[in-house]
Amino acid sequence: MFCSPQNLIAQSQSGTGKTAAFVLAMLSRVEPGNKYPQCLCLSPTYELALQTGKVIEQMGKFYPELKLAYAVRGNKLERGQKISEQIVIGTPGTVLDWCSKLKFIDPKKIKVFVLDEADVMIATQGHQDQSIRIQRMLPKDCQMLLFSATFEDSVWKFAQKVVPDPNIIKLKREEETLDTIKQYYVLCNNRDEKFQALCNIYGAITIAQAMIFCHTRKTAGWLAAELSKEGHQVALLSGEMMVEQRAAVIERFREGKEKVLVTTNVCARGIDVEQVSVVINFDLPVDKDGNPDNETYLHRIGRTGRFGKRGLAINMVDSKHSMNILNRIQEHFNKKINKLDTDDLDEIEKITN
Repeated sequence: MFCSPQNLIAQSQSGTGKTAAFVLAMLSRVEPGNKYPQCLCLSPTYELALQTGKVIEQMGKFYPELKLAYAVRGNKLERGQKISEQIVIGTPGTVLDWCSKLKFIDPKKIKVFVLDEADVMIATQGHQDQSIRIQRMLPKDCQMLLFSATFEDSVWKFAQKVVPDPNIIKLKREEETLDTIKQYYVLCNNRDEKFQALCNIYGAITIAQAMIFCHTRKTAGWLAAELSKEGHQVALLSGEMMVEQRAAVIERFREGKEKVLVTTNVCARGIDVEQVSVVINFDLPVDKDGNPDNETYLHRIGRTGRFGKRGLAINMVDSKHSMNILNRIQEHFNKKINKLDTDDLDEIEKITN
């Protein structure tokens, strides 16, 4: 696919190997003997940059001379120095500074430009403009690869600005809901009942690891504290944490030190922990106007059932309003979400087998 360098806009679900694909494209074009940046990869978050970096390090370990630099905030370099690493991976703001203001990178020498998770990029204030400004500094013959899980119009317009004359790979929408995931909902009347239902589920499914999504930091904090009181080992991930703290929490979860990760939306994207077998929406995802956020729903439940494994998604419903949201999500994906009675432990055990 990457024989002669071609530009690409690709829709790809997480867990399908797109990182390996674009890392391969970078490695095939790099000349390890040249000690300057030749490949540039933009990621929307610090965590994702680290995760992609790990893949590059693993796939590139047979090139002893190959080095990788992280252009993320907090990585301070001396003014006026040039970078000798051949691959740079980072977030748009820092990469832009390194290319323009600080001149650590000569953009004219870049041969491969990768923009990962474009849909997340454009949802973040400033990232879209920064990415376009970086792209404009690159040489005409630079290979551009853009990946996104979803393609609303805004993402599509952005992709076409960044990638000239692209090959396009898109999925049909039906394929987007990952068929390997069983979806259920639990009917409750209030937050405490949701918590009780969660404890019942948890008692019956002490399997692998679970991610629990909440709408606000406050709910996430409360829930993590309540679960800890019940004696569960819980990790909490939320937006106000420092990037290093967030990375440490994800690392512990990945190593299995905590079995449950309670998180808000900010952290839903791209976190790849293979053992996650259950995703629980303590709050259903809604956008700022209170409408169902189908994209986020897809991304949240996509944390389970990765790499074709079977997964389980459980949605907590606590009002007429949230039932309406659930029905609309169900219609959007045209996939039935079955009711689950959390007082019936046998029934819960059944769904996990």
